[in-house]
Formats: sequence, C-alpha cells, structure tokens
Amino acid sequence: MDAPTQFEKPPPARPSPQPPEGCLAVAIRVPVRIVVLVLVVPVRLVWDGLVVSGRFLHRTVLRPVARAVFVWPWVALWRYVVVPLAKALGRLATVLLLVPLGWLYRYVFTPVGHGLAWVAGRIAAGLVWVYARVLTPFGHACAWVLNGVAAGVAWVAGGVSTVLAWLGRYLLVVPAGWLYAWVLAPVGRVIAWCGRGVVWLVKAVGTGIGVVLYWTARILLVLPAIGLWRWVLTPVGHVLAVIGREVWDALGHAWRIAGHISLAVGRVLATLFRWIFVEPVSWVYRTVLTPVGHVVRDLVLRPAAEAARAVGRVTRQARADFRRMVFGEPQMPRPAELREPMGDETRTLGRSTTVLTKD
Repeated sequence: MDAPTQFEKPPPARPSPQPPEGCLAVAIRVPVRIVVLVLVVPVRLVWDGLVVSGRFLHRTVLRPVARAVFVWPWVALWRYVVVPLAKALGRLATVLLLVPLGWLYRYVFTPVGHGLAWVAGRIAAGLVWVYARVLTPFGHACAWVLNGVAAGVAWVAGGVSTVLAWLGRYLLVVPAGWLYAWVLAPVGRVIAWCGRGVVWLVKAVGTGIGVVLYWTARILLVLPAIGLWRWVLTPVGHVLAVIGREVWDALGHAWRIAGHISLAVGRVLATLFRWIFVEPVSWVYRTVLTPVGHVVRDLVLRPAAEAARAVGRVTRQARADFRRMVFGEPQMPRPAELREPMGDETRTLGRSTTVLTKD
C-alpha cells in the first residue's frame, strides 16, 4: 500500500475503546459532580473576575508604568548618552591612537623593519657559508669516526652477549625448568585438588543455608505481602482510583459549566452597566451636552472671540497712533547705493563708480 501524499488527509484516528464502568463509578458520579459544581462555581466567578481585572490593570497601569520605568530610561540613556559618548570616544581614539600609530608604523617601524631584514639576510648568508664550508666537513669527519667506534663496540657487545646467553641458559634456565617440572608442578596439583574439595564443601553448606533462608523469608515475608497486596491494597487502590477519576472528571465538567455561567453573568453585568451608565451618559451627551455646546459656541464663544479680536485690533491701532504722536513718524530705510549706475548714467572710460576713484 502506497504512503499518503502530502495533499491527502490522513484517516481520522479511531477513539480508544472505553473500559466498562462499574456500579461504583455510576453511584459516585452524580453526587460528586453536584457537590463539585456547587463548590467550583464561586471559585470560577472569582477567577474570571480576577482575570478581567488583571488584564485591565495590565493594559492601563502595569504596561505604561513598566515602559516608563524600565524601557524609556534605558532607551534615552542609549540614545542620548551611550551613542554620543561612543562616537566621541571613537573620534578621540582615532585622533589620539590610530593616527599616531599609523604615523609611527609608516615612518619608524617600516624603516627599522627593512633595516633589520637586511641585517638578518646578511647574517643568514654568513651562517649558510659557515655551515657549508666548516660544519659540514667537520660533521662528516665526526660521523666516520663514530661509525668506526660503533662497529668495534658492536663486535665486542656481540661476543659478550653470546657468552652471557650460554651462561644464563645452563646456570638459570635449565635448573629452573627441572625445579618446575619435578617439584613445583606436583605440589601445585596437590594444592589445587585440596582447594577444589574445600570449595565444594563451602558451596554445599552455602546452598543448604540459602535454601533454608529462602523458604523462611518466603513463608514469613513474601506470602503475607502478596496476600496483603492482592486482597487488601489492590481493591482499596481500585476504589480510590475510581473515586479520584470521578472527582477529576467532575472538576473538569464543573469548571467548564462554571465558565459558561461566569460568561453569562459577565454578559448580564456588561448589559446592566451599558443600560445603567453607558447609554444614559451617551444619551445625555448626544441630546443635551452637544446642543448646549453648539449654542454656547455660536452665541457666546464665537462673539466673544470676535470681540476680543476687535479689541486687539483697536488696541494695536491706538498704540501705533500714540507712538506716532510721541515719537513721530518712523524713518524709512534709505536704499543702498548700487555699484552699477542706474538709468542713463552709464559707466564711461573717464568716470568710475568705485569707492576709491569716485569724484
């Protein structure tokens, strides 16, 4: 069978078969769910109220306060202190460090390096000459002498090693083999046979003691523990598991039902708040405050603004008249003299309009 492609939907998973429920689970389920629902509904109402209050406080108080206290100071510090200080330090480092170092590298280190390289080249050439003309012949001579000495030492060492090998064979190896074959091997066999007998005896005694201890522990500990587990703890555990599962399921059902009840209560409270507060305020704003504001704007504020502008114009005119009466008419600014003559007064060869040659 081919594997499904990525455009084919996989077959829906089959729900696992539920185990059959006993009479104990059915008898416990209804009263437990009723009691849990009565206990969970107030908790769910309080929980939903706290969630709504927390979201409102988070949107209106905590987020702006956190932004104002923790975010904007760091942003301002980064933008207005750290960045300008870093730029200033960068320019200062460029002026005080990079430029002098570049000058030092260009006009000091580079010539000194070239001179050192030239000296090192001359020294290397001298060392190469010494190696080729002096050290190499001397090394060849030393190698010839050492080869001869090594050959002599090898011949002497070969003879000595042969003598030592013959002496070691007949003074150590042969007697040691005879001692092992006629003394140590028989004694070792006897000791091994005795050890096997002792081990067999210890095993037999240990096996008997182990069998006795096993049956004693089985009769006194294992069988009572198995009976306790099978006839007491297992039924009690089954009952407790059924009760716990029903209580957990009841909590889940009660929490979901309490959520629906809390949602209905919230909608009722929101509707009452809209009917009692929002719609009356909106109606008052729409039908009372807006027309009154228009009337006040048209009959009071606009004429008052016109009157204030008229009073301002009259005041400015009176101040200008008083200034003219006391100080006279202000002098008009004289037009600046142009460098080029205007009209028919054109520049000729016999006349100049510059400051130095003007008549």
